[in-house]
Amino acid sequence: MNSIVPVLLTLVLYNALLIGVGLWAKKRNRNVADFYLAGRGLGPWVASISASASSSSAWTLLGVSGAAYAWGLPALWLFPATVGGFLINWYWVAPRLRTLARDEGAITLSEVIAPAELGKSRGIILRIAAAIIVFCFIFYIASQFEAAGKAFESTFSLPKQSSILIGASIVLVYSLLGGFWAVSVTDSIQGLLMFIAAIVLPIVSVMAVGGFGSLFAGLIATNNVGSPSESLSAAMTVIFVLGFLTITLNYPGQPHVVNRFMALKDEQSLREGRIIAIVWAVVVYSGMLILGFSARVLFADLGDSEQVLFRMSLDLLPPVIAGIMLAAVLSAIMSTADSQLLSASAAISYDWNLADGNTDGGLKKTRITVIVVLVLSTILAIGWNADIYSRVLFAWAATGASFGPILIMRLIGRTLSARVTLTAMLSGFGLTILFALLPDTPNDFVERVMPLFIAFAIAFRGSQSK
Repeated sequence: MNSIVPVLLTLVLYNALLIGVGLWAKKRNRNVADFYLAGRGLGPWVASISASASSSSAWTLLGVSGAAYAWGLPALWLFPATVGGFLINWYWVAPRLRTLARDEGAITLSEVIAPAELGKSRGIILRIAAAIIVFCFIFYIASQFEAAGKAFESTFSLPKQSSILIGASIVLVYSLLGGFWAVSVTDSIQGLLMFIAAIVLPIVSVMAVGGFGSLFAGLIATNNVGSPSESLSAAMTVIFVLGFLTITLNYPGQPHVVNRFMALKDEQSLREGRIIAIVWAVVVYSGMLILGFSARVLFADLGDSEQVLFRMSLDLLPPVIAGIMLAAVLSAIMSTADSQLLSASAAISYDWNLADGNTDGGLKKTRITVIVVLVLSTILAIGWNADIYSRVLFAWAATGASFGPILIMRLIGRTLSARVTLTAMLSGFGLTILFALLPDTPNDFVERVMPLFIAFAIAFRGSQSK
């Protein structure tokens, strides 16, 4: 039986569910605070899984499995880098940010890093922060649409441009209808699908290799073949590893992730949510690494390494199960863009108005902003070819270096002047752009490490204890 039929059937059912969630959530949006933070009423399951899925998805499913296939054993450093970020965010950032955001009535991350006490300069900082978020997230959203394009292209042999337009249209419908409620609930569904895929596919792939013993032996045999550390000295290997670990340090500065902490309902939701999130991260990231390693042993050359998940599904699973698995993963990838889309639109429609002292920009303007950001991201996805792994990490590094150091200073109780806040934010963002344009260093070490540490040094030296 051809797997196209179950793929199509599952896609139709899943996306009908997404639109249904959007219609349900529309009734819960009475004002802008509801649209962006779900009335601060998220429970542990929705908050934890939606935060996890929105920070992962296409990059994890295709990028991490692809990196494991292309690099071999050095890709193992992705595990502590990513799970470490979850630990920092949920155990250190989440409780402090939830309390601070409630005390100050903040709805967005920009509102937290630019508090009202900054006075007249606050408006400038909010608008620059909004511009940075939109710039970075257009790249981020485009990478999700690129992933959807690869999925449709691999499964249905559709042109990538048509695939991207289909995915963007579905995301637009339920994001416009339901706002943060719809995005959080659909991301939770997506996260559960990712969790299932990260269990089923690695188990089947290890069985195909012949067990973990054969997998390890095969990895040793292919070690350093094509890996980025093949010709690195010991010093360069350290730099390569540090480039991975800065993924961890950039987690606190991600607006689309930390807004879930601001929306948590209560302390119990926080305690339960952190456990769920860590278990999710361990299973999903280890699963995708195992999948990529298995593909490296089984297949000499896949061409595009980011097609690992699709190739393994089609080759190792019965047609019906493969079709359902592909459809579930495809839908998950396609719907991930919603969180970044909502954060980018919040930066323009809410933060921009807040700079003028207006705390309610209206849902109509908010929805118009969603449309504009989505259109720009779709154009970028269609017009610029780049691998998902690199494009996501560029956006990740830029937002993390721009906002993370300032947020950490505020969470440890230090105050920053408007000048220091602006200098740290622009240094983190500007240096990431500058170093991205220069020749690559091992694992893009300079691009991912230097802007973050320079911005942190500026924020720390220029801040004061209360």
